[in-house]
Amino acid sequence: MNPTTTTNQAIIGSDFSGISYPTREVLWNIDNVWLMYVMFAVSSVIAGYGIYRRVSLWRRGLPENRFDRPRYRLLMLLKHALGQRRTVREKSAAFFHTFIYTGFIILTVATTVVFLHHDFGLPLMEGDFYLYFQSFIVDVFGALVLVGVGIAAVRRLVLRPKKLVYTDESLLILAMIFLIVLTGFLIEGWRIAVTFDPWGRWSPFGYLVASASLSLMGESIKSLEAMATAHRITWWLHAIIVFGFIAWAPYTKMIHVITGPLNIYTARLEPSGAILKKIDFENPEAPLGVKTLTNFTWKDLVDFDACTECGRCTSVCPANAVGKELSPRDIILDLRNLMHAEGLRIADRGQFWLPIADLKRKNSAINPQSASRIGRNPQSVVGAFPSTSPEALWSCTTCGACMEACPVFIEQMPKIIDMRRYLVMEESDFPDTIQEAVTSLESRGHPFRGTQSTRLDWADGLDVKTLAGARDAEVLFWVGCGGALVERNQKVVRATAQLLEKAGVKFAILGREEKCTGDPARRVGNEFLFERLAKENIDKLNGYDVKKIVTLCPHCFNTIRNEYPQFGGHYEVYHHSEFLVMLVNEGKLKLPADKLENSGLNVTYHDPCYLGRHNGVYDAPRQLVQISSRSFVEMKQNRENGFCCGGGGGMSFVDEPKDKRVNQERARQALVTGADVVAVGCPFCLTMMEDGINARKGERDVRVMDVAELLWQSLI
Repeated sequence: MNPTTTTNQAIIGSDFSGISYPTREVLWNIDNVWLMYVMFAVSSVIAGYGIYRRVSLWRRGLPENRFDRPRYRLLMLLKHALGQRRTVREKSAAFFHTFIYTGFIILTVATTVVFLHHDFGLPLMEGDFYLYFQSFIVDVFGALVLVGVGIAAVRRLVLRPKKLVYTDESLLILAMIFLIVLTGFLIEGWRIAVTFDPWGRWSPFGYLVASASLSLMGESIKSLEAMATAHRITWWLHAIIVFGFIAWAPYTKMIHVITGPLNIYTARLEPSGAILKKIDFENPEAPLGVKTLTNFTWKDLVDFDACTECGRCTSVCPANAVGKELSPRDIILDLRNLMHAEGLRIADRGQFWLPIADLKRKNSAINPQSASRIGRNPQSVVGAFPSTSPEALWSCTTCGACMEACPVFIEQMPKIIDMRRYLVMEESDFPDTIQEAVTSLESRGHPFRGTQSTRLDWADGLDVKTLAGARDAEVLFWVGCGGALVERNQKVVRATAQLLEKAGVKFAILGREEKCTGDPARRVGNEFLFERLAKENIDKLNGYDVKKIVTLCPHCFNTIRNEYPQFGGHYEVYHHSEFLVMLVNEGKLKLPADKLENSGLNVTYHDPCYLGRHNGVYDAPRQLVQISSRSFVEMKQNRENGFCCGGGGGMSFVDEPKDKRVNQERARQALVTGADVVAVGCPFCLTMMEDGINARKGERDVRVMDVAELLWQSLI
């Protein structure tokens, strides 16, 4: 394309002959520009109202402080909203989402540059910046958006992964994004063609449109006039689509562009093991768990609107993986639909409400069996959907995989616990076997009803002192119920105690004075019992002036470390793997070289959820495994992506269907590695994994051992 005739330039009205620097005319070929500003104002008002509606809903939630430590929150925002750290973990989705996401950022910046240049007279669209960024980079990223949309469309229309939610809205969003970028390239290309833009080659895809158009239509005055007309019509069509999309977006899941970053900024800063909230039992108005939407906090309600429907939470849920009813994604989406449904509020009571007819219309997943109960008690969310049925809620192991996987930091697990609290403390509705565990906690201080063991049986033959007789002890060895009262785990406790003794650690135990930390009570929803046990234990610990605690149970570790501070219990808490690694590194535990060389064990390691995912302790137990054996192999799902043993959240005390046992699925994953030993760092994991391995191993000789047992075996 060359500006060969002045006739063509006169017809088009563009002349670059007097311009010596790269630039272009903004709003070339467009009349009545004021209409664009009217459209922008109207779309902004509509979009603003949509955002206002959502904010007004969030404000109906209970108060919660999520704006402390602003500097750290800003860093999280940059890392996970701008940097998309969690989104890119899933490579297939990361590929197309990164194209769309980064492309839209660049296109938005480019539009802002045009606005500042044209409306404020800032000379930005000139020179090298115009060529390199406004022309070349913007064109490339616009093309990447088209590629990303194409991949996303193929994924939804052809591949159709189960974890996604399939709606017409999602396809319409993709179509509108595609049309916005496509029409943008068309109007750019026809402008380049008609004006014979000397810098048009710097916009490669616009130039491609221009070249194709000129090849098909020629460079005659009539053809150029036709392209100018097409440019003008398409420009207004582009504007209508853009402003229509802006107005519509806040009423669709595209609101996640706003709610996602907001949710990340207001995310929890403490470990996920510390995320459960206290209940103010002194306040008679305080809800005992969640019965209605107004029992959720404002942050919970933002969570609902932040959901991108990606399904990652459900795809990593161990209960869902083995065929149980639990779906964290559906819980969030069903509650979101409930929140936004027609007839949402009773204004005079300030309550969320939903007539049955509207609920059925808005979400076809309503549980018919609960319809009559909803009619009598329209505020209830528990049982309103299959996703919030008691059967689904009691399937949760509280492993936290859903929260770890969510790219916008939605907190699914605490909502499940809050609904369990309502079932337990208001309705007294929970499985019989959990009732037995709770009854035992109330009467005996541990959840193992019927056990004949005592808290000191494991110490037979060992010179282990109690705090009552060893006030000079530097470390309290917190044994835990699973360690002291389960016969198999007593071997682990003995090995740990012998290692501490061999290292010269001055330690003592509580012995018969020790009670359950309350972890099972809190996870099943009996917050009142948990608080009672916690306060009793804290009084005992503070009475002995305990400073440092070592425990082999990740559940005790998490509760004492992260939850007891809520009630005034502040201690230096170590998991036994952390403490033993410290002793090895300090030279207090030395492994004989010949023992190490002769060790032929092939070992894999299972990450306990309450040690790894909830508290970030991944390396210490692995170091013990590698110290104790020559061969270490990771399971496919490990560290933050680890798969639960199925024993958390009170599920150790639930009789599961034989064909839907989480521990057997994890055992299968362990056996695939070919390991001789499955190492664990939790008494509940040991019990669950032994049961699963024994059910799955066939004729193979595979053992389950705690990391302390492995280390002790290497020393003796």
